Amino acid sequence: MSKFVIEEASISSLQADLASSKVSSVTLVQMYLERIAKKDSIEDGTNSVLEINPDALFLAEQMDKERTDQSLRGELHGIPVLLKDNINTADGMHTSAGALVLAHHYAKSDAFIVKKLREAGAIILGKVNMTEWANFMSDAMPNGFSSRGGQVRNPYGSFDVGGSSSGTGAAIANNLAAAGIGTETSGSILSPASSNSLVGMKPTVGLVSRTGIIPIAHSQDTAGPMTKNVRDAAILLQVIAGSDAHDPATLSAPQLPNYTDFLKDKGLKDKRLGIDGNTLENLDPDRRELMERAFAALRAEGAELIDVHVPEIKRDSSVLFHEFKHGANRYLQSVEPYLPAHTLKEVIKWNRLHTDNALPYGQDLLEAAEKTDGTLKQSDYLTDRFADLHESRTEGIDKIMTEFALDAIVFPSYHGCDIAAKAGYPSLTVPAGYTKTGEPFGITFTAGAFEESTLIEIGYSYEGATKHRRAPN
Repeated sequence: MSKFVIEEASISSLQADLASSKVSSVTLVQMYLERIAKKDSIEDGTNSVLEINPDALFLAEQMDKERTDQSLRGELHGIPVLLKDNINTADGMHTSAGALVLAHHYAKSDAFIVKKLREAGAIILGKVNMTEWANFMSDAMPNGFSSRGGQVRNPYGSFDVGGSSSGTGAAIANNLAAAGIGTETSGSILSPASSNSLVGMKPTVGLVSRTGIIPIAHSQDTAGPMTKNVRDAAILLQVIAGSDAHDPATLSAPQLPNYTDFLKDKGLKDKRLGIDGNTLENLDPDRRELMERAFAALRAEGAELIDVHVPEIKRDSSVLFHEFKHGANRYLQSVEPYLPAHTLKEVIKWNRLHTDNALPYGQDLLEAAEKTDGTLKQSDYLTDRFADLHESRTEGIDKIMTEFALDAIVFPSYHGCDIAAKAGYPSLTVPAGYTKTGEPFGITFTAGAFEESTLIEIGYSYEGATKHRRAPN
C-alpha cells in the first residue's frame, strides 16, 4: 500500500482515502496537528493557527464510527477545517476577532454556518489568526497582524500575506487543514487567496448567513470558502450557503443549485468576459505578463474577451464607519458580563489602558467609527449607502454586464473587490501563477447577484487549463 500523503490533498481525494480505509479521520486530525506543530510556529513558521479545538480528536472518532456504521453525512464527513477567529463556536475555543480585549471570550452558540458545517460532518480543527477586527482597526496595521495572535506570515516567503482572512489563507496554503472559512467585507477573502495561491470565493451577500460572525458592515459582510482548488470551494459553499431565519439577508436568496454540477471542463466555452485595461495599468511588468498569459489561456478555452470600463469609486464613503459601530455594539452586548468591554467605546478605552500590548499600530478606525451615532439614520450614512448602490450596481456592474452581455468581469489579483463589495456581488479568485521572485498571483472573476454557479464554471475551467497552484516549499 502506498504511503498516505496529506500535502495538497483535496476534500474529494480525502473522501476517497477515507472510504477505502487508507486513512481515518482520527489519523487525518493527528497528521494536520503534526504539521501545525512543525510548520506554524510563532518564531519561524506561518503563525496562522491561534488555537486548536480540544474536541477535534473526539469528533474525529465520532465521524469514524459513523462511517463504520455507514451513516455518512456528505462530502465533508470527517474532513478537518479551520475557521477565522471572528466566527462563533460554542465549544472550547475563543472568538476574539484577534483583539486582546476579547481574548477570553467564549461564544454562547455556534454561528449558523458552524452549525451547518457540524451537521455536514466537518471537524472544526481550530481557529486561525486574522488582521485584528477584520482590518478595521488602524490604517497603519499590516495585513495579518492582531494584538492577540501576532503577525501571520506568508508560507511562500517574505511577501504580503493578505488580509483580513490572512490566517485562513496561510494555513490552507500551508496544508494545515483540508479547507478553511474566511470572511470578507471588501477584499478580505480575495486578497489572502491571491497572496497565498488559493481559491477564494466571496459569495453574494445573503447567500451565506452572517449570524454569529463578528461584523464590520451588515451591507457587505459575508463568509466564504478558501481552498486549494475550485471543486473544494464548491463543496464547501454548498454546505454553508442557505436560508437562516435569524438573518433577513438570506430570506430572499434564490433556491440553491448543486454547485458541483458546474464543475465543467469546458466551462469557458462561449463565455463573455469583460476586461478593464485600466486595472492593468498599475501592474509591474512581471504581473502584467502573468495577466496576459491568463488572457491567452481564457481565449484558448473558448472565452471571448471584451474591453470594458469599470468605474472606480473614488468617493470616500462613511458606510463602514456607521455600520461597524452599530454592528460591534450589538455583538458586544452578547458577550459575557465578566469581559472588559460591551460597547465600542469601552473597547477603545480598554485599548488605551493597555497601549503597549493592544495598540502597537493605534486604533484610528475604531475611533472614527465611534464618532458616528450608531443609529444608521445620519444623513451622510444614508446618502453614502444609496450612492454606493447606485455607483456599484446601477451604473457599475449591472450596467456593464447588461450592456456587453457579459458572464463575468476579470480583474488582476483582488482588484475590483471594492465595487463588488459595495454591490454585494460575488467574486472568485483562482491562482494565476507566480512572479519571478516566487510571490503568488491570482486572477479574480466577478459576476452579478447569486451567479456563483457561473463563477465556479469559469474558475474550474481556467484552473483545469492552467494548473498554476503549487505547494509552498
